Amino acid sequence: MKDIIEKCRKDVLEIYKQFDASHDMQHIERVGLNAKKIMATEPEVDSLIIELGILLHDIDDPKYQQIGNPTAKELLERYQLAPAVIDQILTSIDAISFSGGNESKLPSLEAAIMRDADRLDAIGAVGIARAFAFGGARGRKLYDLEEVPRDQMTEAAYRKKEVATVTHFHEKLLKIKDLMVTKEGRRLAEERHVFMESFLTQLTNEIESDDE
Repeated sequence: MKDIIEKCRKDVLEIYKQFDASHDMQHIERVGLNAKKIMATEPEVDSLIIELGILLHDIDDPKYQQIGNPTAKELLERYQLAPAVIDQILTSIDAISFSGGNESKLPSLEAAIMRDADRLDAIGAVGIARAFAFGGARGRKLYDLEEVPRDQMTEAAYRKKEVATVTHFHEKLLKIKDLMVTKEGRRLAEERHVFMESFLTQLTNEIESDDE
């Protein structure tokens, strides 16, 4: 098992080097650490599914797909895993995406742990840093006081419209706490959520001060 995970880690490292800082290998490593914290409270899970799923979960992200990069499925097939294992990993990865709040049904506890671990990295201090890193890479505004956050949207609409980074907090990041599935994931999300609210309050105060 360890050999497969290490092979996968080496394979994905070169791919994630092509991504911006919001979805690089450091993000993958942090999600892995989050998953270990949650797995410690959910001992009856298949750690191979979770670890490989986390290593591969952003490989097929439409925002970063590039010609020549292998897909998650192609990488898994290199490791000669059983088809049922490959299918479980890919199904779990598919369930991670926020997709504008149009949640996919979680197929397993392993998928729930992967999704909670990934979402923890989208909130709190590191989530704030990642949001602005992604926004900067896409040339987005820091904030737009006239932009109205969307409460409901299709997955296509969510992915198509480029909104200011602060608007993204209201469309996604501030919703994550209430979407956590595992007990430990919910506990870890609480503190991070409070920090984001504090940050946005301070940011609003500074913006309003600048406009006076």
